[in-house]
Amino acid sequence: MLKIENLTARYGSIEALHGISLQVDEHEMVSLIGANGAGKTTLLNSISGTVSTTGSISFQGTEILQAKAARIARLGLLQVPEGRHVFPGLTVEENLLVGTVASRGMRLRAGDSSGDMEMVFAIFPRLKERRRQLAWSMSGGEQQMLAIGRALMGKPKLLMLDEPSMGLAPIVIDELFEKIVEINRSGVPILMVEQNARLALKVSDRAYILERGAITAQGPSRQMLRDPKVREAYLGKAVSGSEG
Repeated sequence: MLKIENLTARYGSIEALHGISLQVDEHEMVSLIGANGAGKTTLLNSISGTVSTTGSISFQGTEILQAKAARIARLGLLQVPEGRHVFPGLTVEENLLVGTVASRGMRLRAGDSSGDMEMVFAIFPRLKERRRQLAWSMSGGEQQMLAIGRALMGKPKLLMLDEPSMGLAPIVIDELFEKIVEINRSGVPILMVEQNARLALKVSDRAYILERGAITAQGPSRQMLRDPKVREAYLGKAVSGSEG
């Protein structure tokens, strides 16, 4: 589905990613873990077309390195950014409808979206209960569900999640990750950056460790859970805080 080779990303004169290579296969959930400032969010933003990069990013066999962000979204490669970026003055239903639109008002896809909204409500029943509620008045967990639901409205062929558990209570995180696993099992591949390394490794198929802009380890998630070096560095406690 997604293949990245020798990817370098820069912010002006500063090189943030150094020769990254990774891939996400069909139906997989792949987690990306690392400390604050390792470059995890930069990598997702590079894939989405919002950071200056060199190398190769291939999505379903199509090179997208130089593609505009809107075109990448229309291809079905959709990102849920860190921080629950919902539209606070819009209702739940209106936020979801925004998920069918790319930049400049262009539809991500043609056709009636009512069936897709019912699909989102089936995954997140709480959103259906609050469909007329303004997003600003919802809890953090509900806003995160809404942000993911909005991306699902675009019919993603691959979904990228950036720190979905950030700032949420443990009981809410458990519920949210059950839904993320459900989405993946429905056939949507997922590339996930997650601060809770233990949880990310428990639910994903494979994982990459990113340190200072470079991949330093990769492999099956279950294997990484048992790796002494990974356990010492990331599993003694959940990786916490936001990542720039």
